[in-house]
Amino acid sequence: MRHKQEEWALGGTARGSIETIDVDRSDHGYREWLKEAVRKVQADAQRSADTHLLSFPLPERWGIDLYLKDESTHPTGSLKHRLARSLFLYGLCNGWIRPGKPVIEASSGSTAVSEAYFAKLIGVPFIAVMPRTTSREKCRLIEFHGGQCHFVDDPRTMYEESAALAAESGGHYMDQFTYAERATDWRGNNNIAESIYQQLRLERYPEPAWVVSTAGTGGTSATIARYVHYMQYDTRVCVADPENSCFFDGWVHHDAHASSDHGSRIEGIGRPRMEPSFVPGAIDRMMKVPDAASVAAVRALERAIGRKAGGSTGTGLWSALRIVAEMVAAGRTGSVVTLLCDPGERYLDKYYSDAWLEEQGLDIEPYVKTLDIFLTTGNWTD
Repeated sequence: MRHKQEEWALGGTARGSIETIDVDRSDHGYREWLKEAVRKVQADAQRSADTHLLSFPLPERWGIDLYLKDESTHPTGSLKHRLARSLFLYGLCNGWIRPGKPVIEASSGSTAVSEAYFAKLIGVPFIAVMPRTTSREKCRLIEFHGGQCHFVDDPRTMYEESAALAAESGGHYMDQFTYAERATDWRGNNNIAESIYQQLRLERYPEPAWVVSTAGTGGTSATIARYVHYMQYDTRVCVADPENSCFFDGWVHHDAHASSDHGSRIEGIGRPRMEPSFVPGAIDRMMKVPDAASVAAVRALERAIGRKAGGSTGTGLWSALRIVAEMVAAGRTGSVVTLLCDPGERYLDKYYSDAWLEEQGLDIEPYVKTLDIFLTTGNWTD
């Protein structure tokens, strides 16, 4: 004898008839809220002009141009504004973000600042799960945009803590480290890669020899590399990785399970595990950059163009300048692009503080000397 539940599921075939089973979960109120939320996020993009492509001064005789894509001019002050917008659209269109329910994110700061902005824009609560060492200015900015800061002592526990908070509250764990590479349309649609190439169109070397990115989620390097391959450019993509990050070792050894026991001192980049959004096969090269070199590079940037930037900018700039040095030594001309990820004013108590450097045991002087000699003579000496 069939169970009644099975008989119902078969649509009454046991009784000699076939019935259509129809479950309609349409929710007019939710769909109206969803349309308005998506409109607000898309309107933010329409209100935003493109970010600037700054020129780093190099000797004219080298025949090499170095640019920094200045992502600090976004409304929330960092490269992560693009990512947060994409993640919110992805979560909304997938039906994951719901009215009145919190969005939770594991973040070292800049992504959380941008996500707090978009959460406030569409009227949902936001909770950032962050290392306790996150800069005070980033915490202030998260709270300024209406978000809450939830601190953990061990950065490796951010993922589980975020998922637990989402489960308890009925909210959505955004999970940038999984979805960053798939939320952005890497084929174009005004992503960062397409923007770079559009801005280089009238330069003397419109197709850069190298683009240097840094990796937190891995989403930016994946977007740039995929776009380069899709458009059939000859540009190579290098990812610069800081100390206490596993990306470099995982990439070098083809180890998807590589890990690091320590958190990164360079906020926004470097991870203790190989994140799902990091796409090793898409990139051409990686550099492991000492933290002291990253700090020396952002201080050199301020001397060169009068702009303070965060430590992740320094990590990328150090690698970009090493590539420029290789080109000079080989007599090659061309252009190199890296990123100005966020403003240095968020890190006055860190990368611009000699007391913090002493506390961390970082000596930047050898790296300052390397940069000074290179920018004066063209010779790179590690």
